[in-house]
Amino acid sequence: MVRVLSDAETADCLGLTGLLPVVREAFRKQGRGEVERPDRPHFPVGAGLDGPDPAGTGLVMPAYLHGARFYATKLVGVHEGNAERGLPTVNAQIALTEADTGRPTGYLAGNGITNARTGCIGGLAADELAIGPVTLALVGAGTQARWQARAVAAATDLESVRVYSPSDSKEECAADLREELDVPAEAADSPADAVAGANVVVTATTATEPVFPADALDPGALVVAVGAYTAETQELAPAVFERAARVFADVPEEVAEIGDALEANLAEDDLIPLSEVFEKRAGRETEDEILVVESVGSAVLDAAAAEHVFEESERQGIGTEVPL
Repeated sequence: MVRVLSDAETADCLGLTGLLPVVREAFRKQGRGEVERPDRPHFPVGAGLDGPDPAGTGLVMPAYLHGARFYATKLVGVHEGNAERGLPTVNAQIALTEADTGRPTGYLAGNGITNARTGCIGGLAADELAIGPVTLALVGAGTQARWQARAVAAATDLESVRVYSPSDSKEECAADLREELDVPAEAADSPADAVAGANVVVTATTATEPVFPADALDPGALVVAVGAYTAETQELAPAVFERAARVFADVPEEVAEIGDALEANLAEDDLIPLSEVFEKRAGRETEDEILVVESVGSAVLDAAAAEHVFEESERQGIGTEVPL
């Protein structure tokens, strides 16, 4: 039997308080080499459906953490045109397979898991690398920006939030966060206004050029960039890295290939694995240094989070079991 979890059922099993330590430990295992994480192919899809151009990008992300009950395969579609259709830009599903038998076990809606585990990266980074109570700047006002704020609130003492987006969505995002997190949250008139005075800055966009001026950063700021994932996508200006004392990356070899790193001439050797922070072997050295965390996402986190959600669904008796 295969347990199928809808998006709503997955959400019922996705408490950030329980997920944050799961993601932390997954990073540790990844850094120790106690995982299997094959290359994640991505390829254009949809060419020939409505003209010669592709409609989006497909990704396949497999992973296994040594000692886990299951290995996971996440199937992802990234379709920028979905916003005009009122659909999510990113859609994902996660298949869980028994590690000892190879039998299919779970099929989970993956958007919520992806958003929550990505949010945990910002929350954990802020917990480890930010100085004092968090004044958060969000550049981006979509679903992932909200998850970043939730995870930062769950992991730290969040005092306030400023949100910038070029669209009116920043007003709605700020209002939602005020109500949900019970902290002051307001929309900023410009990226510089959002970033100035913040000790944690999170960028969660699909931008292809820098989303805030580097000189707006205060000394001691932590920048967490989660939006860029290809050579064509870029959120941070090269000057941000010039000001940074250190740059951490969830997957250094993949971060070295995204627009942020390419434009700044950063190689893999210039990037410190984020796992080193959780092993207490790297981190902040002075209160006034600027630090950067770059994240492209790791299937290891999906596998760990999906197993956590699946086991919670078993405890709660949530989901539908079907023969396959």
